[in-house]
Amino acid sequence: MAKNKDNNEVVGISEILETFGKFQKLQYFYCCLSVLFATMIMINYVFVAGDINYRCQVPECDGSNPVYSATWWPNATLDRCYKPILNHTVSSGSCTNNSFTSHVEKCSSWVYESNDTIIAELNLACQPWKASLIGTVHNLGMMLTMPMGGWLSDRFGRKPITVISAVGSFLGILKIFTYTYYPYIALELMEAVISGGVYMSAMVLMVEITGTKARILPGVLFAYSVYLGEAVYACIAMVVPYWKHLIMIICLPNVLFLSFIYIIRESPRWQIINGRIDEAKETLLIIAKTNKINVDTDILRKMNEATLKEAFNIRSYARKEGFADIIKSREMIKRIFATFLARFGTSFIYYGLVMNSVGLPGDKYWNFFMSAAASFPGELIAMYLMNRIGRKKPLIYGYLTCGALCFLCAVVPESKTWMKLALFLLGKLVVSACYTGMVTYTMELFPTSVRGSLCGVCTLAFGFGSMLAPLTPMLAIIFAPLPFIFFGCSATMAGLLIILTPETKGQPLLDTLEQVHASSSKNRTECTTNDNSAYIDDDNYKY
Repeated sequence: MAKNKDNNEVVGISEILETFGKFQKLQYFYCCLSVLFATMIMINYVFVAGDINYRCQVPECDGSNPVYSATWWPNATLDRCYKPILNHTVSSGSCTNNSFTSHVEKCSSWVYESNDTIIAELNLACQPWKASLIGTVHNLGMMLTMPMGGWLSDRFGRKPITVISAVGSFLGILKIFTYTYYPYIALELMEAVISGGVYMSAMVLMVEITGTKARILPGVLFAYSVYLGEAVYACIAMVVPYWKHLIMIICLPNVLFLSFIYIIRESPRWQIINGRIDEAKETLLIIAKTNKINVDTDILRKMNEATLKEAFNIRSYARKEGFADIIKSREMIKRIFATFLARFGTSFIYYGLVMNSVGLPGDKYWNFFMSAAASFPGELIAMYLMNRIGRKKPLIYGYLTCGALCFLCAVVPESKTWMKLALFLLGKLVVSACYTGMVTYTMELFPTSVRGSLCGVCTLAFGFGSMLAPLTPMLAIIFAPLPFIFFGCSATMAGLLIILTPETKGQPLLDTLEQVHASSSKNRTECTTNDNSAYIDDDNYKY
């Protein structure tokens, strides 16, 4: 038995993890700090590979020290990938606005306004696809590492993967020593593969050290760490625009995460599941001591694997269900199809809006900061509506509203700066709410027997959407409103697909495919509340 030192309340051994205290607060802080830095690294390319002003170089007029704002540049508006042809009657070094003919030609060298981004240092002028590909490659690495990170954390533990991913983010510093494009993009991929693992391992660790009554808290704090990372990165970039200094600021501190070896604790649930009973007992004793819970150490140390699993309600299923069973189920195929495309649309819109925020009228740093800040209320809105109304309707109306806002943003002219920015920020707020809601809804739609596998499939969809998002600014070159038209279509499609899925609020948390088939034959809108032991309590959410 265990009892709290403050009120001497005697509780069972299983209540060690149910008691929220200093231990959880410290572990949350460590995990969220690593996620914050991982987020800054994840979106580093937004400013590091951001566009800058440049023009073609005219050797006859520029001289040995060319500057971007040349007084002799012709008054006519020119494509920055083409240079004006000099009138041959003009002597070298005496160029004026009238020294050029009306003809232009492609140029092979450029003069940059600044060297704040890699566009200048890697000479990427007039190659927008190369700049966009950096973000795509980074998100490709994230797409690969998220499922891999989940598997590795299941295999080797939550703590080692969190530590390796957090510390490994330091290797991004190597990018400042590259002077050509392809080595840089290779390092970008490596950085993403190493650092991305912290998202899965840290989140799982936070959930597994949390009691049932506070189980929704880790998800909220995790999301806020991501949003805060975006906002902090924007603030740093405002003060330190030079890309090498920016990379140093977000990568160098990751070395300090080596301290996690000593201050982060492994998940006791993972230790119990993997037969590390002695280690699990030591971890539980540390939790009890930190949270000031008195524990009868003799009883705890005498418990074997079976009694520990029983105490913490850890069980396995007699029959393992897999993909062979899933593809035979029409109901599961329908749910997978809807959630796969909805998760793809969510990430495509969310990170697409992040990328395009720097292209809005006004200061790009301030726009990016406001875009990040707009995500914070979205989290609270999602929690309130999903607990109050349900899962399905808020998501349907949320996606459709987001689609409408994106379509409106596409048709509002650039001259209406504040109207366009307001529509953009509202769209970001709504998609952030859908982002959070869809994660919870996905977990409830799938049965326990295949939930991990199918959530992994949805993670791939999410990664694919975020991989395509950095390419959307190139669409604006073809037609300025095109990115927002694509976002609007994706959101509308996601909202319509959610109609195919059932409401899960107040419904049983299903364990097997057989239960899914049985529930699909009933009225999907009916909420049963009699069997409290098998139902999801929205205030005390259980996975």
